[in-house]
Amino acid sequence: MAQGGRVENKPMPELRIDLNADLGEGMPWDRALLQCVTSANIACGYHAGDAVTMMETVTEALAHGVQIGAHLSLPDREHFGRRELHLPPQHIFADCLYQIGALRELCQALGAVLVYVKPHGALYNMACRDEAVALPVVQACQKASLAVMGLPHSALAKVAERMGVPFIGEGFVDRRYGPDGHLLPRSLPGAVLESPEEAATQALSLARSGTVRSLCIHGDHPQAVAIAQEVRKRLESEAGIVVRAFDLPAGVLSRIATESGHRS
Repeated sequence: MAQGGRVENKPMPELRIDLNADLGEGMPWDRALLQCVTSANIACGYHAGDAVTMMETVTEALAHGVQIGAHLSLPDREHFGRRELHLPPQHIFADCLYQIGALRELCQALGAVLVYVKPHGALYNMACRDEAVALPVVQACQKASLAVMGLPHSALAKVAERMGVPFIGEGFVDRRYGPDGHLLPRSLPGAVLESPEEAATQALSLARSGTVRSLCIHGDHPQAVAIAQEVRKRLESEAGIVVRAFDLPAGVLSRIATESGHRS
């Protein structure tokens, strides 16, 4: 309380949220999405994309000032990485490092920085519910000094915390959640939100909950651009939430400084 009994009005803390999208998966609207989002999860060839697509997506992300993450998948191009494959942990670790290495080399060649990892599809779901799958994913992130993105309170979050790997909790604006807080399987009716307005309403709820630092828009959704535009518009104009990339974790900043020193 201020002097004289007056109540001191302290400014409210700024509400911020990152918007991420899965890109480099062969969809024709990636460039339009990059005008709306602040982080790009770039496919690394295991479920979609190839070296040229990765390079083009990194270039576009740089042009739009969008933060870059590696969208890692199980080796499953036939099913777009959405089929569960039960691989030994050392195989998952090797596959993750391989994909990280490919995207990081392209980033460095183009003057971009790889900041985080986000598993894709089946690998994401398996890592979020099973620590045995989460462990090799997080180990690859630790080895590469990258943050990892996933569902809050998941097995992936717990393993990352235990290993001291920076974790970015995210919510999904275009997917419906079950009572346990996990995403409903895509095979269930209504598991995918089709309406941009409904997706934006869910985005507002997630952003205001304070449980997530990033919101995901699936880049292969037919309404991806309309959803991204509606979500950003309502976050900023209706809720006054600042849409901005999440702050870089200290370990990532240290790695960037080291890599810059080696290049100079």
